[in-house]
Amino acid sequence: MIQGKYQEHSVLREDRPDGTILLRSAHPLDDVVAKTSDWLHHWADETPGATFIAERSGAGWREVSYADTLSMVRAIAASLIAMGLDDKTPILIISGNGVDHGLLTLAAQYVGIPTVPVAEQYALIPAAHGQLKFVAELVRPGLIYAVDGARYADALGLSVFDGIPKITSLATPPGGISFDTLLAGSHANIDERHAKVGPDTVAKILMTSGSTSSPKGVLTTQRMMCTNQRQLQIALPFLTTKRPRIVDWLPWNHVFGGSHNFNMMLANGGALYIDDGKPTPQLAPRTIENQRLKTGTIAFNVPVGFAQIRDAMKTDAGLRRAYFQDLDMLFYAGASLPQDVWADLEQMATEVRGDLPLFTSSWGLTETAPACLIQHEPTQRSGIVGVPVPGVTVKLIPDADLRCEVRVSGPSIMTGYFQNPEKTAEAFDEDGYFITGDAMKFLDPSDMTKGMAFDGRISEEFKLLTGTWVRAANLRLEVLGVLGDLVQDVVITGADRSDIGLLLVPSAKLRDYPDASDDAGAMIIEAGAAEIASKLQSRGDQGSSTRIARVLIMTEPPSIAEGEITAKGNLNFRKILQRRAALLDRLYDDADLATILIQGVQ
Repeated sequence: MIQGKYQEHSVLREDRPDGTILLRSAHPLDDVVAKTSDWLHHWADETPGATFIAERSGAGWREVSYADTLSMVRAIAASLIAMGLDDKTPILIISGNGVDHGLLTLAAQYVGIPTVPVAEQYALIPAAHGQLKFVAELVRPGLIYAVDGARYADALGLSVFDGIPKITSLATPPGGISFDTLLAGSHANIDERHAKVGPDTVAKILMTSGSTSSPKGVLTTQRMMCTNQRQLQIALPFLTTKRPRIVDWLPWNHVFGGSHNFNMMLANGGALYIDDGKPTPQLAPRTIENQRLKTGTIAFNVPVGFAQIRDAMKTDAGLRRAYFQDLDMLFYAGASLPQDVWADLEQMATEVRGDLPLFTSSWGLTETAPACLIQHEPTQRSGIVGVPVPGVTVKLIPDADLRCEVRVSGPSIMTGYFQNPEKTAEAFDEDGYFITGDAMKFLDPSDMTKGMAFDGRISEEFKLLTGTWVRAANLRLEVLGVLGDLVQDVVITGADRSDIGLLLVPSAKLRDYPDASDDAGAMIIEAGAAEIASKLQSRGDQGSSTRIARVLIMTEPPSIAEGEITAKGNLNFRKILQRRAALLDRLYDDADLATILIQGVQ
């Protein structure tokens, strides 16, 4: 272990008479700042000229220093007060990451006005406007912000926004307000409002993905965000000894990008360079370009993003050297990092610098600010989410296989959902622990310090007619690995059925097979069917809880307008199965020509 950079795991365990297990970090949670503006004031005094936030501008970057950030935040906050905004009139932000988005967020937090950032696809995809209307009707905003009045014109023109002031940074529409006018606000009268902001002040209302029900608004307080950053500093001391820097695309309407990463830079005097690329075929080249211009001391990404950067570095020694030379931590999220990508990145790092940054991940939810567990010691394998952060108590409810349902409590956990007392009551157990719906397993039940590994979503599990439990989340990941480039995603079926089936979202490769014919929502591809069956049969002998018996290929892609895709881009499995009930029935009809029966198991 590299001394001084990573805190050693140290875990306290309590076994309760009811069979549950309580885990806590042995490292105490010490002083936590009261509000995010405490960080901003500190770094504006300590390092006024240092870059806090930047975005692409032409061939380079528009960089904003800590001193300028504080000055602009105070001016914007004064303008917001002059507009009559307060804690009952949140600001709805409908566009993605950007400097002005960040300044507006901090200004609102400075004087106690909640912001509600939502997925930009809700505004940019007309079919998804229903989701935007749902959020607007729930939170009833006092102000709408979009970066570009022309690009977001259709969304800004929705009737649900009639009468609400609209601010844009570019192409301000008639009757709209230019973002620049906010910068002319007088600083008078904001100090009294700023002084009233404290740990219990709501900073954001973050919408859940809605993968199992309608999206809920998580009341995210100053205490939750500030506590979580102190927890991370204790686990990762290097954050406080060297100014961190990230080049990051993770969206701010999600808790990880908007609270974890954004606030990590603010809390530690770091620099956030906004990557306007994404790990998609169209935008991945932009990310690589941004990484050539600026690299970080921390790299956050999803596994497919790391794979794309890995591929680029294989043929670009300069990028490889720049990427790894100052890197303290490589942090994957969303899924386990494939071991081949892990191994390649380790090899490249060793070649560049002779040692390794911390390869790691953590676990948490929108309701938990987010980090609850983190792997803060070096490890050699993917998929470990570690041990509790200081101040959080993890309640584990084990089954006969030592697989544990996870519940959590602590100062970084939400106290409730926005205007939803029924869902709030359902979210907590009799002891006040938040019920996460996730499951974990110990790497070594005899040694708590080895940490835990994520083991699926309990809410996605179901029983076959035989009474056999199917752990759908784990099975889905395995099937995606087996089918590879044939599919974009899969839906696991079989609840109250005799066997397990798959509804496939086909890839371009599968759609392009010759002699394909569409048949009322299902696809019949003789050659593709043979390849799918061959790959699934290659899994070998399987027990009834993992054996795939039948497959059907969907012709209609999942619809964001119908709620089949969440704000995070994930499939809403429940909505798909409800909306496509007729297709599900066809999957379990052995005589249907579109159903692929897997030999030996039907």
